[in-house]
Amino acid sequence: MIVERFKYVIWAADMSRAVHFYTTVFGGTVLKQNDVISEVAICEGIIGIHGGGEGKRTWTGLSFQVADVIAGAQEIVAAGGQLTREPQPENGEPPHLAMCMDTEGNELMLFRKRH
Repeated sequence: MIVERFKYVIWAADMSRAVHFYTTVFGGTVLKQNDVISEVAICEGIIGIHGGGEGKRTWTGLSFQVADVIAGAQEIVAAGGQLTREPQPENGEPPHLAMCMDTEGNELMLFRKRH
């Protein structure tokens, strides 16, 4: 099989708000946007955002590696998202994980590279 393109699709009750969240927080680039389906490129991946979501809390599996989990978590909250688990230090090291939720109820994870 030759894969032509890969994207991960999440749901949104408010398409504009969802697109704004992923472009603002993660520096994504809008590839396509309408009321039914939008696409945002982040790094080398594409998130498809499908309209018609109910805003219910849903684990997505989306994970974003960032240099500073605490600062990243603060950006999530500033953009209207939530923290479902605050970043916690582990074994005397700075936090490496934050569990978050976007404006549409989609859960995601921030993590930092461990040395």
